[in-house]
Amino acid sequence: MAKTFAHYTCVNYRESYGIHASSGILFNHEGENRGFEFVTRKITSNIAKIKCDLQERFTLGDLSPLRDWGYAGDYVEAMWLMLQQDEPDDFVIATGVTNSVGDFLKKAIEAAELKGDLEDYIDIDSELIRPSEVQVLCGDASKAKNVLDWTPKVDFDNLVQLMVENDLKMIKENS
Repeated sequence: MAKTFAHYTCVNYRESYGIHASSGILFNHEGENRGFEFVTRKITSNIAKIKCDLQERFTLGDLSPLRDWGYAGDYVEAMWLMLQQDEPDDFVIATGVTNSVGDFLKKAIEAAELKGDLEDYIDIDSELIRPSEVQVLCGDASKAKNVLDWTPKVDFDNLVQLMVENDLKMIKENS
């Protein structure tokens, strides 16, 4: 609700006061600096701990939700491009590709070169499943491509690899 309010506030000020304000509707943007409370970082940090023999397992909720995950650095570039336009506008920033939480976990296991299946590393806790979870979130960034000449550069596999490598590096630097 807060994001919707912010979007329409931007539109209102642009239309009412002529302010050069663009609104970016950004789908999930992930990266090395993502907070540990987000599922992607929870996965990569725990997989890194497993790789470094600091733990054996960790707990997740539902692995089935599909998300349109992109790299935060690519999204920052899109925001910058929005601000370079002569006329302000609204843009969806997304990859247009969905992967499940389970897919993210599998890629993280592969990136860390761990052997075995995801069941070897996680426990499912129904208490962690959100009661009103949206099952599929996918964006259409065709306007950003056409107007801003923007497309994401980091794909899903490379995003997960980058995040796992970062968390492995952090563990090694702090040990």
